[in-house]
Amino acid sequence: MNKKKNNTATRLPMTGKVKKGFRFYCSLVAALTILAGTCVPAFAATSDPITVVNNLSDFIFGLIRAIGLILLGFGIVQVGLSLKSHDPSQRANGFLTLAGGIIITFAKEILTLITG
Repeated sequence: MNKKKNNTATRLPMTGKVKKGFRFYCSLVAALTILAGTCVPAFAATSDPITVVNNLSDFIFGLIRAIGLILLGFGIVQVGLSLKSHDPSQRANGFLTLAGGIIITFAKEILTLITG
């Protein structure tokens, strides 16, 4: 039952010219891959700079709103867990996180309301 098998792998013979050609091919593929991966076109905005700033502002406030919604959800979970465990300090932290999430979520509206 126990027969020993000779599992030795033999390499295929490769001459010097083939090795040199394979190295050239591999380096050419690597260079073209790096070149294609790092070439990213940069399109300049042809419109006025105010719209560019407004678009950037909308993007940043969108990120801030996403962070606020995450905090809002975490605050709701904290308040729910504190109500289950009757822990007043966890309840206070939950309500503070909830209030902070609401303020961060509506930061753009609050700023426009303040500045008019």
